Amino acid sequence: MEYTNYEGQTALITGATSGIGLELAHCFAEDGYDIALVSRNITELKKVGKELQDTYGVQTYEIAADLMQPGAAHELYEKIKHLGLRIDVLVNDAGQGIWGNFVDTDLDKELDIIQLNISSVVVLTKLFLREMVARNSGKILQLASTASKAPSPLLSVYAATKAFVYNFTQGLINELKDTNVTMTALMPGPTNTDFFHKAGAEQTVVYLEADLADPADVARDGYEALQDGATKVVSGFKNKVQSALSNFMSDEALAEQTRQQMNPSEKEHKGIQ
Repeated sequence: MEYTNYEGQTALITGATSGIGLELAHCFAEDGYDIALVSRNITELKKVGKELQDTYGVQTYEIAADLMQPGAAHELYEKIKHLGLRIDVLVNDAGQGIWGNFVDTDLDKELDIIQLNISSVVVLTKLFLREMVARNSGKILQLASTASKAPSPLLSVYAATKAFVYNFTQGLINELKDTNVTMTALMPGPTNTDFFHKAGAEQTVVYLEADLADPADVARDGYEALQDGATKVVSGFKNKVQSALSNFMSDEALAEQTRQQMNPSEKEHKGIQ
């Protein structure tokens, strides 16, 4: 993809201090976007903001927000309005999961995950999309997952939230077809981020034995798809093949295949890279 200068435009990125969100921040800043960075940790936000300013010469805005809390997404929107920012690109990256048998996992944590992965995504999409449609310009990148289209034992709530994100996005894309506003679903597979640590899934087969994707590669795939106006992108050749093959498998077979990857591994724990 050729370099394009988006100087004067602003991208808002949730989950911007680590993993795919951080790499997306670099993608946008490299092309001249100013960045509104959102995460819970103000210290990390300031660190990332300074790095982007020093490296790319862009303006950054660091906004601490815990999007697991009801009302936090509305408060974030109001902070953006108070700053006088026009958001040209919204990136709903922030998301978490919890690993384990559903009957054993913590219900309160799962409700927090639903708040983060679904409710806050809906609020931010609604509020910023209204502005984009009113001016007939703008882009939104939604972080879905290859888990969006497959039953995922031991990550059942997370996968269900990502199925919501994917279908929510595709429905809105149809509603937006007569506008200049575009929306893209990014569908990564297992990626080398802190997701597994936060989900308590560091002991799984997929984490310990699979070739995890580089978050920088995933971010680049999503960024380029967004700029091209694509409706979705499955990141990584292997994931594309597996996604295509899954169309010919029963839900039961998909669930069993996923279960084998999410089971505890017999290999030694390798820690977070």
